[in-house]
Amino acid sequence: MNFITQKVIRILKHKNNLVTVFTFAIVITSLFPPLVFAQKKQKPNVIFIYADDLGYGDLSSYGATKISTPNIDRLAKEGLKFTNAHATSGTCTPSRYALMTGNYPWRKKGTGVLPGNASLIIPVDKITLPQVFQNAGYKTGAIGKWHLGLGSPGKDINWNKPLQVGPNEIGFDYAYFFPATSDRVPTVFIENHNIVGYEKEDPIEVNYIEKVGKEPTGKENPELLKLQSSASHGHNNTIVNGIGRIGFMSGGKQARWADEEIAHVFLSKAEQFLEENQKNQFFLYFSLNDIHVPRMPSTEFKGKSKMGLRGDVILQMDWTVGEILKKLEALNLEENTLVIFSSDNGPVLDDGYADKAVELSAGHKPAGVLRGGKYSAFEGGTRVPWLARWPEVIKPGTVSSALICQIDLLSSFARFFQQKIEDTDATDSFAVMDALIGKEKIGRESIVKQGGALSFTKGNWKYIEPNTNEPFNKLTGTELGNDPKPQLYDLSKDISEKNNLAGQYPNKVKLMAEELAKIKDSGGSR
Repeated sequence: MNFITQKVIRILKHKNNLVTVFTFAIVITSLFPPLVFAQKKQKPNVIFIYADDLGYGDLSSYGATKISTPNIDRLAKEGLKFTNAHATSGTCTPSRYALMTGNYPWRKKGTGVLPGNASLIIPVDKITLPQVFQNAGYKTGAIGKWHLGLGSPGKDINWNKPLQVGPNEIGFDYAYFFPATSDRVPTVFIENHNIVGYEKEDPIEVNYIEKVGKEPTGKENPELLKLQSSASHGHNNTIVNGIGRIGFMSGGKQARWADEEIAHVFLSKAEQFLEENQKNQFFLYFSLNDIHVPRMPSTEFKGKSKMGLRGDVILQMDWTVGEILKKLEALNLEENTLVIFSSDNGPVLDDGYADKAVELSAGHKPAGVLRGGKYSAFEGGTRVPWLARWPEVIKPGTVSSALICQIDLLSSFARFFQQKIEDTDATDSFAVMDALIGKEKIGRESIVKQGGALSFTKGNWKYIEPNTNEPFNKLTGTELGNDPKPQLYDLSKDISEKNNLAGQYPNKVKLMAEELAKIKDSGGSR
C-alpha cells in the first residue's frame, strides 16, 4: 500500500470502524495497483563517477580545510557518506579489474599497473558489471580512463585498424576513452573501436621497450618540456603536449589530445550520453582523468586553488561532478538516478612530475587521518571517499560506517535485478545493496586488500601479512606497510595504524593469518 492508503487506514482505525477499514483497503488497492507496483519495482539510472588517485582527506566533506569541493560535498549533504569504503588495491588497474569482474585481482597474473599497449585483462566470457546492467535492459556507457587493456591476449595491438576487443566486448554499448593513463602513450581518444582523428597517412606506432620514430623525448630534449619530470618514474620518453610520457610513440599527430582539454572532452561525452539515453534506463561508468599525473588542468582552473596543479585539478574534478548534477536536473532525471562517487586508490603527491604538489600542500593531508597512500597496504592506500545520492531512496545527510568495497557492486546489482550469478563468476563480490543505499548499517563481514603486502580486515581487526619488500617508497614519499613481521591493528581505536598489536595478541594473528590463507587458496570468498 502507498503512504496515502496507510494514512487513511490509520485515521479510520482511530474511529474503530474495522469494516470500513477493510473495505477501503480493498477499494484503494484495486484502484491503484500500477502505482504500488511501480513504487516497489522502480529501477534507478546509475552513474558511477570514478576519480583517480583521490585521497580520503582530499574533499571538504571528509575534513579538508585548505580546499573546498562543494559539488562533491553536495552528494554527502543530499545523500550518503561512507567512512569505511574501499577499493581492493592501492593502485588503479587492479582496483578497476575488481570493480568490473567481482574478483580479487591478486588471484590473476597480469593485473598490475598496465602499459598502454597491454591486452585486455577482463575475460569476455565471464559476467561483468556492465553486463549485469545490460541484462537488466539498461543502456551502458564507459567514458574516461580505461587502463584495462585492449585487444586479444598474446597479440600485438595494431593501432592503425579498428580495435576489435575493448570496453564494448565486456558489456558497454558505448565507449569513449583513452587506453591507459594520461602519463602513458598512446595519447589518443578512442570511440568504441576507432581512434578519434586518426589519419592513415600518419600511422601510429607504440613501443614500451625501445624508441620508435624521431620524436623528441624528455630524456634527450628536456628543454622542450613545459612540465619537468623524473626519469626514475619513466616520464622521460616521448614528449606530447610539452610533457614527457611513459613509453614511446610515433605518428598520429592529429589524433593526439592536449592535457588541458581532457576533462572538458570527457564531460561533453558524458553529457551527450545522458541526453541520448534520457528515455532509457542507463548505467554510466564515468572514469575521470583527474587527479592523476600529469596534472594539467584547463586554463580556467590554473592557479585557482592556491595549492598548485594538484589542488587545481581537484577543483576541476569538483566542477565536473557539478556539471553532471546540473545535467541530471536539466533532464529531469535526478530523482531516480543513483550517483556514486569514489576513487580507485589512495593519494600520492609526488608521482614523477615537478608540479610542486609536496611544497604547496602544507597544511593539507590528502589521506586525512589515515597512514600511507597510493601503493600502500595501510588504510591510506585503499580506504577511499565514497558518496551516494538517490533522492527517491537515500535519506539526505546519512553517514555510514558499513564495510563496503567496489568489488561488491556487481553482485549487489545482480541481486537487485534478481539475476543469478554463477559460482565461478564474481567469486569475491558480495550482495550488500541495502548497505550501499543506507538501509543497513552492516556491509560485508571482511575484506582482503592489496597494497604490495596483502591485508585482511575482519570486524575491527586488520592483519597485514609479512613482506620483505621496501617499507618506504622514496620516490613518492609513501609508507608502504611492508614489514618482515606480521602486523595487527585495532582500527576501532587506531585508525591511523600506529600501534602494532601483533606481539600482544599472537592467537589473533594466527587466526587471521589462517583465514587469509584459506581465502588465498580457495577460488573465491563469496
